[in-house]
Amino acid sequence: MATADKATVVKHTGSHYLLSRLPQWELFPAVIKGKLRLKGFNSTNPIAVGDIVEYEREGEELATIKNILPRKNYIIRKSTNLSRQSHIIASNLDMVFLVVTVDFPEVKLQFVDRFLVTCEAYNVPVTIILNKMDLYDEDNLERVKAFEHIYSYAGYRVIECSATTGVGMEQVREACDGKIVLFSGQSGVGKSSLISALDPALNLRVGEISAYHLQGKHTTTFYEMHPISSGGFVIDTPGIRGFGLVDVSQLELSGYFPEMLRIEDNCRFAPCTHTHEPGCAVKEAVGNREIPVERYESYLGMLDEQTKYR
Repeated sequence: MATADKATVVKHTGSHYLLSRLPQWELFPAVIKGKLRLKGFNSTNPIAVGDIVEYEREGEELATIKNILPRKNYIIRKSTNLSRQSHIIASNLDMVFLVVTVDFPEVKLQFVDRFLVTCEAYNVPVTIILNKMDLYDEDNLERVKAFEHIYSYAGYRVIECSATTGVGMEQVREACDGKIVLFSGQSGVGKSSLISALDPALNLRVGEISAYHLQGKHTTTFYEMHPISSGGFVIDTPGIRGFGLVDVSQLELSGYFPEMLRIEDNCRFAPCTHTHEPGCAVKEAVGNREIPVERYESYLGMLDEQTKYR
């Protein structure tokens, strides 16, 4: 007779999944029989790494996933703003590490801001890792300071790190202890190198930077969770090139910029789009350089996209 139980999805490749009853790490395969849909979701993957599912299994047969339990949070994206379909990167996360590099490849602030807005919108704690600190010359170190000013002011923790020299790795290791943590970012920023530095036994593949585009080549093909020896679980993901917002309305958007949220109650009008209204506290703060203009310009860009593609 089939027995029903719960487990966490730790890897998926197409229609096949690996499950484990965390915190135990005893993997077993599973499939979906029939169509499994979630209400309110129009995603390319009905089940994501990190999902807790109910399954049935008879003897040594493949487990059959019957149901997905409610998610406490998740990271979701559209590959382009014209796309109607979304993709859930991972769910039920204790922390996301957004890995960036000011060079090798060059950081794209608009990508960073869209990722952070999604974390705010879907209740995912996020820390930024500035990786490859061992490679930076004086000009790059000035860019590091500028980057840290922008995002520390917004309220985000920024860890300077090097998977090669070990700088910052102890802080990353402590943050992973006993938690489920996602490493994400654009291709070539060193996500797999960081995870391997956390636990060399994992021996994840590491790619090289494409000299032609100065962008990374994909080395991670599938979304996959790994246990680390110091405690906790990490999820490695393929590099992301585009990050379209999902279900973020124009009126909600500024609330996902913490530095704007702190002062927008001082705006003369409510709601305020922080674009044309008189007496806008956010525009005043930008003019006084209290809010970095880079973040405000990202906000305006996202606001414009929400107008075009809603």
